[in-house]
Amino acid sequence: MSELVIQTKNLKKSYVSGEIETIALKGVSVDIKRGEFTAIAGPSGSGKTTFLNIISGLDSQFQGEVTLAGKNITKISKSELSDFRRDHIGFVFQSYNLIPVLTVEENVEYIMLLQNIKKEERKERVISILNEVGLKGFEKRFPSQLSGGQQQRVAVARAIVSNPDIILADEPTANLDSKTGESLLEMMGMLNVEKNITFIFSTHDEKIMRKSKRMIVLKDGEIFQDNNQ
Repeated sequence: MSELVIQTKNLKKSYVSGEIETIALKGVSVDIKRGEFTAIAGPSGSGKTTFLNIISGLDSQFQGEVTLAGKNITKISKSELSDFRRDHIGFVFQSYNLIPVLTVEENVEYIMLLQNIKKEERKERVISILNEVGLKGFEKRFPSQLSGGQQQRVAVARAIVSNPDIILADEPTANLDSKTGESLLEMMGMLNVEKNITFIFSTHDEKIMRKSKRMIVLKDGEIFQDNNQ
């Protein structure tokens, strides 16, 4: 049996504004194994982003349980959760979220500084991952000197370089043209296969849905379809 990297049990989440309660998730239970390439899809308001925020530990106000890499993250302190998230989850956002005053290599290296990884190892990892994502020779450039597609490749390199258990990608192709988005997906698919990295996408993009090996569709806060079951 493949190792489970994410297990959710009966996730429920509501948002209250004045007297109006909006139910975002209605008891979502999902098992995701190591190495899966999974898309979380569904219309706006279906609960995709809420689900991603909960499994990443960014949202702790919910009912249910989340086990990530064998640890129940619903039962640890905020500081423990912050450290655990740093060491086990890589994030890729649609807006890239690179630090503008840092070079490409410094952006990629940043998370390893927080992990107190030695300088020699940091340098080796940065060189290796930038080569893998097709950015060899771009080490000294700043984000403003890169195209959108190149910035997103830096973001993927930054997410992967710390060897996390999962990569959570929230609409990673939304700001890219179709050809650049296709190229980025090809690269992530290759990294998924070669490194057995678990990718979870929140997306509207049909390209991602087509390339995903598993698609979980949320509708009105519930699992409407899961092609893994």
